[in-house]
Amino acid sequence: MPELPDVLAYCQALRTRIVGRVLTDISIRSPFVLRTVEPAIEDAAGRAVVGVDRIGKRIVLDLGDERRLVIHLMIAGRLRWNEKPPQKLQLAALRFETDLLHITEASREKRASLHYIADRASLASFDRGGLDVLTADEAAFCAALRRENHTLKRTLTDPRLFDGIGNAYSDEILHAARLSPIAHSQKASDDEVRRLFEATRRVLNDWVDRLAKRFAERFPGAGEITAFRPEFAVHGKFNQPCPVCGAAVQRIVYAANETNYCPTCQTGGRVLADRSLSRLLKDDWPRTVAELEGP
Repeated sequence: MPELPDVLAYCQALRTRIVGRVLTDISIRSPFVLRTVEPAIEDAAGRAVVGVDRIGKRIVLDLGDERRLVIHLMIAGRLRWNEKPPQKLQLAALRFETDLLHITEASREKRASLHYIADRASLASFDRGGLDVLTADEAAFCAALRRENHTLKRTLTDPRLFDGIGNAYSDEILHAARLSPIAHSQKASDDEVRRLFEATRRVLNDWVDRLAKRFAERFPGAGEITAFRPEFAVHGKFNQPCPVCGAAVQRIVYAANETNYCPTCQTGGRVLADRSLSRLLKDDWPRTVAELEGP
């Protein structure tokens, strides 16, 4: 799922291309993508885009008169600019005279969505209340972190607590802070909270800047908005060496998600139990880096 840095990259790319331009036509290619009936989507045609913003991981196109198009790409949704996608990926197309913005999804589940809304109350319903960590101070961050007692991984990815952080960047943040993903939020020391706050700001700002430079002159292409980047330290790097200490990156797999971490940098050398493999291997499941690497 595109997370905060990726959504901001899309917003930047869209601002330079569509703000001030008229949305001349909207073509809905999949019956699953449009989630609103009133006002009719045809009402959006002929309106000029006055702004592009985000709410969490949603992209908001402001059409004036409180009319807005709200795009949520979910896990497999992406945007393409004047790059016609395969028919099976097409959800909708927004035409700006001679230019086309395609909304696509590479998934059979069709979870991506498009809402057309006509008032501020409807817009506010998309706000889950999470803290904007790019503008918040340490006190606000600490209050949000300790509001509930969950693992740090779950806390960072909870949109009611923090805004725009998902599976990929939470792994990178926890590695940068040298904290275990399964440590509990209300048990974190003041020093650990400070490290997590600083790491969160540092990692997200770094990637916002990187993507802004990368896509300064072009629209993000297919495959360039991704949860798996070669520059990442641990996310998607299972069994590859940690760039800090060289230990093999480990993972915890749960349903469709996985948590990646370095056992040396983050868990004091302890290999965390994977829900599926540890049940299967039982006593043979390695509990330390030394056991994992063998004699």
